[in-house]
Amino acid sequence: MNAMTEPLLFKQVIDGQERELVRFATHPGKYQHWTLHVEGDVARLKLDINEDGGIRPGYKLKLNSYDLGVDIELHDAINRIRFEHPAVKVVVFESGKEKIWCSGANIYMLGLSTHGWKVNFCKFTNETRNGLEDSSRHDGLKTLAAVTGACAGGGYELALACDRIVMVDDRSSTVSLPEVPLLGVLPGTGGLTRITDKRKVRRDLADIFCTTSEGVRADRAKDWKLIDGYATPQQFSILLATEIEALRVQSTRAAGSKGIELTALNAVIDDTGYHYSVVDVLVERDKRIATLTIKAPVVAIESTPQGIEAAGANWYPLTLQRELDDAILNLRTNELEVGTWVIRTQGDAALVIHMDEVLAALKDHWLVKETTGALRRTLARLDVTSRSLIALVDAGSCFAGTLYELALACDRIYMLDLPDAPDSAPALQLSAANFGWFPAVNGLSRLQTRFYDDEATIQQLKALGTGAMHAGQALALGLVTVSPDDIDWDDEIRMLLEERASLSPDALTGMEASLRFPGKETMETRVFGRLSAWQNWIFIRPNAVGEEGALKLFGTGKKARFDWKRI
Repeated sequence: MNAMTEPLLFKQVIDGQERELVRFATHPGKYQHWTLHVEGDVARLKLDINEDGGIRPGYKLKLNSYDLGVDIELHDAINRIRFEHPAVKVVVFESGKEKIWCSGANIYMLGLSTHGWKVNFCKFTNETRNGLEDSSRHDGLKTLAAVTGACAGGGYELALACDRIVMVDDRSSTVSLPEVPLLGVLPGTGGLTRITDKRKVRRDLADIFCTTSEGVRADRAKDWKLIDGYATPQQFSILLATEIEALRVQSTRAAGSKGIELTALNAVIDDTGYHYSVVDVLVERDKRIATLTIKAPVVAIESTPQGIEAAGANWYPLTLQRELDDAILNLRTNELEVGTWVIRTQGDAALVIHMDEVLAALKDHWLVKETTGALRRTLARLDVTSRSLIALVDAGSCFAGTLYELALACDRIYMLDLPDAPDSAPALQLSAANFGWFPAVNGLSRLQTRFYDDEATIQQLKALGTGAMHAGQALALGLVTVSPDDIDWDDEIRMLLEERASLSPDALTGMEASLRFPGKETMETRVFGRLSAWQNWIFIRPNAVGEEGALKLFGTGKKARFDWKRI
């Protein structure tokens, strides 16, 4: 089977038991819900959801409502615009249905889903929306929501992620965030935060908006800053053309560039884990540990624009990003009880440093720029993953430059010290990649985050260049957490992992989410704070999911019975 025929949800025997797994790789040839049309420097993504095309049975995707399968297609479509259509400057989101733009996440799907499914679905959904804003901010890919019909909940959250929102003024089209009045939950997958932090909607007006289930029509939506413009049906195409032209001027994407094909990922899934060409994941389910090993390039990567474009999806940095991203998504969704991820690297650090030099020298080339952006988003996905992340810098490691960012994303870094065999000891190396190429969701580099944005420390580290640092120096500089010697290494790592596996996963999720982003908050850290805490809590309260909760009773005609205590 290939990407054109493989289902997103499939069954496979793992450790002697048949399990239901999700696959995040897809292809436009198998889309059921989105249509991608590119004309010149404008791409149009039309949402026309097949109501019988849910990723799981038991519900219909009525009223252009979506589930995980719809979002997987959207994630794929945006990536194809980035890499296969680099000349596109503006993406227009449209609806293929009359009177309905998008009604958000399918309520019946949420009612049937486990808590873990709901939270992972919300996180992936928001990461995709964050990715739209990231591409606009860093790479010049601009987005426009052309709202024609009811735009509610997660549908409006998709519009909020766009650079501009325009609406047809037909006296029936509305925008709304009706989760509080209808479902007993909150618009925590970006909605609340974007109307305040991004669109600057006044607090009292936002309060009315988020407790009004029927929504707001065009004129009031414009007055309240919920949209940017509106026009009558007769004038709407003119408004769209004006908005597209304004965004086109703002875009920095390279006109006339020819894209590359995003070929299918060849992932092998078996009892031992998930296996790719440069990323390998060993899953020890009895220990609740996954070990991700990232392999350095085996030869110097292509370093000319012609060579990079010829390599296409097989260019090592892009292969690394795509495989790592897929591995993270597979583990998060399919291995819920595997709570500790061990990050290891393997190979020649000199080839990693050379890779970073190529990325720096050709940073303005469209494919290098898009690849760097994709790596930035994948590393951010790792940052917000609710798993304990432990980096092991041991024999044969190559935590250098870009690959050291993997360690910096971890909760702890353990580095092997070989005082009696210094020539064989592992080393760390910094590069320009560690000083701003890959900001985390708090807007700071991971080194800035680690050292609380202390400028003197950052300048000291910059002055080190790319020289190799062994355990003693790395520990003294604060670049690792602990550096056991070879006598203690095995016991220390064993005790670390056993202890981590014994702790409450809920407590760890809350602790890690709180510690990973110290200092000032950003829109993104506020969004993920809600996902890991508020939304997590509300989704398990009886007022939402109890037998008489709002989410359970939605659509039945029965009124929810709330526990009125405020907690």
